Amino acid sequence: MKDIDLYFITDSKLTRKSVVEDAKAAVKAGVKIIQYREKDSPTLEMIKEAEQIKEICKGKASLIINDRIDIALAVDADGVHLGQDDMPYEIARKLLPNKIIGLTVHNIDEAKHAKDIGADYLGVSPIFATSTKLDAGKPAGLTLIQDIKKAVNLPLVGIGGIDLNNVSSVIKAGADSAAVISAIITKDNVQSECEKFIRIIKDTRKR
Repeated sequence: MKDIDLYFITDSKLTRKSVVEDAKAAVKAGVKIIQYREKDSPTLEMIKEAEQIKEICKGKASLIINDRIDIALAVDADGVHLGQDDMPYEIARKLLPNKIIGLTVHNIDEAKHAKDIGADYLGVSPIFATSTKLDAGKPAGLTLIQDIKKAVNLPLVGIGGIDLNNVSSVIKAGADSAAVISAIITKDNVQSECEKFIRIIKDTRKR
């Protein structure tokens, strides 16, 4: 996870094309991790899309499934990302013993607990205001990344309201990667937007 620049997340409601086309564009741009995030589609449709994205990622990027352990199992994804109200980590780990499991955290206590139980990485959320996740809560700001960075030694992914104007500050605050949805997939050229984010993240790390 520490070598990941942009953490790309799909969204069928926001995309101008399709989640599969977005995944293709992201991988072409050099994205190393794609999270398939779908809330409302039928399970069969999700499996088909996840299978297509897995094929796109093959040998180039890791495929993480948001929330849905069953989809991850069905397509043999590289891992899952879980929120605080999703399946408990301990159960997920039994079902996915050798896979990546990331957890969303909103404060230091949740971050410390996630580390203690064995999470592979943390999604720190929400950093800025976001409309992508309606129940995301009040934005915590960059200090949350800084505080969690001091408290736990795990890869951190900043999530929530990240765009080209503020992504550098997220990395400077201590995040290893930045998760982006609407600032990329609502644009005409997903590949070009991904490349812009990757370039800024790499340049920020060099400073």
